[in-house]
Amino acid sequence: MRISAVETFVLKLPAEEAYLGRLADGSAPEAGYRVREPWRSLYSDRYETLLVRLTAEDGTTGWGEALAPVAPEVPAAVVDLLLAPVLIGSDARAPRPAWSRLRDLMRERGHLVGHQADALAAVDIALWDLAGRLAGRPVAELLGGAFRTRVPTYVSGLPRPDDAGRAELAREWADRGATAVKLHLGHGVEADLATIDAIRESAPELRVAVDAHWAYPIDQALRLADGLARRGGWFLEAPLAPEDVAAHAELVARATIPVAVGESLRNRFEFAQWAGARALRIAQPDVARTGITEAMAIAEVCAAQHVPVAPHHSVGLGVAVAAGLHVSAAVEDLPAFEYQPTSLRVGERILARQLAVEPSAMSLPAGPGLGVEVDAEAVAALAKES
Repeated sequence: MRISAVETFVLKLPAEEAYLGRLADGSAPEAGYRVREPWRSLYSDRYETLLVRLTAEDGTTGWGEALAPVAPEVPAAVVDLLLAPVLIGSDARAPRPAWSRLRDLMRERGHLVGHQADALAAVDIALWDLAGRLAGRPVAELLGGAFRTRVPTYVSGLPRPDDAGRAELAREWADRGATAVKLHLGHGVEADLATIDAIRESAPELRVAVDAHWAYPIDQALRLADGLARRGGWFLEAPLAPEDVAAHAELVARATIPVAVGESLRNRFEFAQWAGARALRIAQPDVARTGITEAMAIAEVCAAQHVPVAPHHSVGLGVAVAAGLHVSAAVEDLPAFEYQPTSLRVGERILARQLAVEPSAMSLPAGPGLGVEVDAEAVAALAKES
């Protein structure tokens, strides 16, 4: 069975609430791409993504998604121009050989990360979905079997502009059954600790993690890690500049709370460097940036260093969620999978039926492939509107 067609769909979906919520002054983000202080990265006021559909000779389709929250047109062009011509005619039942061949197309030219990796991830997820559907088996089964069919989750982000609002939302999530939250901070050590204190006072039963968005030099990151540890915190994510392996290793050696890293990394070679340098204690690959094949390789690299894997997830839609769940089910040492409530609601626009989600866990989608049914007509219509 051969692949007969490769299609890309760029989506830019509006929502009632932008990713990460309103700005610090309570206003809505401006249209387009903007830096949200104090963070460095560009953010969109919409939920942007790239979907890829592969079709086999018998008409069976598989869907993939790239985490491409800014300019998804770029990885779409990579798929259309560089990957699709090689994919056409490939064995639709063999995702790993296809991944290896596609990865090597631009590898010697330095394109193993960035937009090239995002494009590869979308195609790889679609390859696994297609292979699973042709075999009549779930992706987790193709990966060797699921360690769990209920994947533990934490609520990511309390998108309110002040501590009072965040504390109120934390209480609401705890009342709905959530057991853990991750705060998107980086506003200064004292301000971050004040936010943690507000959450702990409002919902003391919640485990609290902090995403510092790469905001701090090492001395301040140490203070934040110490303060979070003294407050019984769970982990500190992305505290330092994303390329500074040595500083992260120093932080890991001195902190008494786990340091989590991974959303900026794309492959087993990068994770091997970080894990070997003892520069992280929780690995956070994003399956919509690594693909399923590479995510499982990353999990094995991390297992060799006794580093647990807690897959990252931010603004990806339903296909990315499903891919993350199958990898999370197939990983042996899994603390949790990231749950983005607003992204999930937006992402269900492209699905024929909703995912089974509770605040503390998600059920592994049943059925062949990724186990989700993409509404192809809805995707086509939304792509035209984007």
